[in-house]
Amino acid sequence: MKRPKKKPNLPAAAAPEKPVTEARPSSDGGSLNVEGRRRVVIEGVRPEIDGGRFPIKRVVGQSVVVEADLFADGHDEIAGVIRYRHEREQDWADVPLVFVENDRWRASFTVLEQGLYHYTVTAWIDHFRSWQRDMRKRVAADQDVAVDLLIGGDLIKAAALHADGSDAERLDTIAAAMGQGEERGWILKTVLEQELADLMARHANRPWPTSYDKELAVIVDRARAGFGVWYEAFPRSCASEPGRHGTFQDCESRLPYIAGMGFDVLYLPPIHPIGRTFRKGKNNDPVGSPDSVGSPWAIGAVEGGHQAIHSDLGTPEDFRRLIGKAQEQDLEIALDLAFQCSPDHPYVKHHPEWFVQRPDGTIQYAENPPKKYQDIYPLNFENEQWTPLWRELKEVVVHWIEQGVRIFRVDNPHTKPFAFWQWLITDVKRDHPDVLFLSEAFTRPKIMYRLAKVGFTQSYTYFAWRQTKWELTQYFTELTKTDVREYFRPNLWPNTPDILTEQLQQGGRPTFISRFILAATLGANYGIYGPAFELMESRPQKAGSEEYLDSEKYEIRTWNRERADSLKELICRVNRIRRENAAFHHDENLVFHQVDNEELIAYSKRSVDGENVTLTVVNLSPHYIHSGWVHLDLEALGIPADNPYQMVDLLTDAYYTWKGPRNYVRLDPHSMPAHIFLVRRNL
Repeated sequence: MKRPKKKPNLPAAAAPEKPVTEARPSSDGGSLNVEGRRRVVIEGVRPEIDGGRFPIKRVVGQSVVVEADLFADGHDEIAGVIRYRHEREQDWADVPLVFVENDRWRASFTVLEQGLYHYTVTAWIDHFRSWQRDMRKRVAADQDVAVDLLIGGDLIKAAALHADGSDAERLDTIAAAMGQGEERGWILKTVLEQELADLMARHANRPWPTSYDKELAVIVDRARAGFGVWYEAFPRSCASEPGRHGTFQDCESRLPYIAGMGFDVLYLPPIHPIGRTFRKGKNNDPVGSPDSVGSPWAIGAVEGGHQAIHSDLGTPEDFRRLIGKAQEQDLEIALDLAFQCSPDHPYVKHHPEWFVQRPDGTIQYAENPPKKYQDIYPLNFENEQWTPLWRELKEVVVHWIEQGVRIFRVDNPHTKPFAFWQWLITDVKRDHPDVLFLSEAFTRPKIMYRLAKVGFTQSYTYFAWRQTKWELTQYFTELTKTDVREYFRPNLWPNTPDILTEQLQQGGRPTFISRFILAATLGANYGIYGPAFELMESRPQKAGSEEYLDSEKYEIRTWNRERADSLKELICRVNRIRRENAAFHHDENLVFHQVDNEELIAYSKRSVDGENVTLTVVNLSPHYIHSGWVHLDLEALGIPADNPYQMVDLLTDAYYTWKGPRNYVRLDPHSMPAHIFLVRRNL
């Protein structure tokens, strides 16, 4: 049944918090609140994001490991469970918590379908386990336990009332025998066994349980959210004839090339009509010529806005056909979602109130002083008619979902309100849980993290600018070993149409290879902007700029995709390695290993079941051969200290036998600046 839609001014959030109920005198000085009999304390629940305000993230089939501090007064044993349910279910499923150490307990559950799950913690005094623990001590001391057996029998008899079938019969039989006091040896053996403890754990009463004061949440996405490879390409540059504007049909002819390299997602920059007012020329020239094609991000013209298609690309039918042809190649089409307008966008004429009006009567164009972007008008989310604006922008997303799009790359989301994104993403995913949103926000860390918390499925990162061993180690430790990993899914891009780093400009082929391998092996999700990347485009517009010379953002480019020096074959091989090795399918399993050379970085990954183990070593210098000793954490790799093990280089098919934690590597950046080892632990 379809749920009623939320009002736009009520962004969805985590389940409402319940107040902590304390034992205290009533206002008239009368009897104490009965809650005083709840003796167990629950603290330090993890994962919990910002006090439960935001959900954590998982994909279908993944586990949620929950930990909590549980303790009570006195010396009684305690027990607890993780309670969880999918949002469409009324009943909770329970998973027993297991003691770890120092009052810390742990349990896990697996999420099996998309959507929203809730989880919480419940704990209570376990009177039977307390009785059983003390009974063992009394029996060991050869004490008289006749009365104690009667006490235990009453506990077991009460549990039998909550059981049925063979469990009920078993409990009744044991309780009756304890009450009769016969067959003392059999009784004592039976009541002290773990089997009875497990049976009682399933059926015993949970007296005065304490429940955590929050229901926490998990957003569960489909598998593509957790593992995949993106390829960005401009459809207007897909034509085979130089200078001709490409079409969706031209894009179809490129699908085998992209799929053949092992990509999962083909991301298209905006496909909408482009404004003519203040249209940009080549190399971001603010004054374009009559034949300038303009920037695809200057969205909207008399032909239409965000729900329209640039006529030179084709028709809506052509676009839907492209989506179908991509699916035949096991590719998904991702669409750019850029909520901004050209001066010619229909919104400007029909809804001028959605923009900032300047004192001279003109509309405020985009600026990042001293830079001016006169071909773009930003939307004003503080306007009085913000509710219709929110609804309209959601309709844009719904429109493209109806055309078959299930992945959106969102341009500059940090320039729109967090509450807007939380409402939009939550509302969209309620009806379309398979839709994914990638946040393109190269901004301050807390803002990037907030966008992830409010709902973005994946996020661009600072990877492009993390280049030294120390920078990479520190950054990826933050992403994979702190609470950030619970809600922030990194998508690593060594280049984009906006980012040509100085390292790529100057490092040549070795840098393109090393940065590609780092992206592909550090993260479960990565992407490249092609064909600029595989053809190693490295010419900046000017010294000190990260803008490409002759950028595709402002003109049609013709690419020779079959160049002999293309990285196509390497990309194909590495993507095959990623697919075939489950260790690369997750982020949180990343472990860095010490190397006694600052130009060499080494890290391992291990599959969830522990069977698939990889070790990647990369030479970060594009100019010089570097060697060093890798000091492996054998425990992290699951390798016995004295056993030899085989290292198979999946890039070259060479193999080596290593032994112990300390082993030698040497990498020449001009041949291959990296090893991707498969670790074979059983020779």
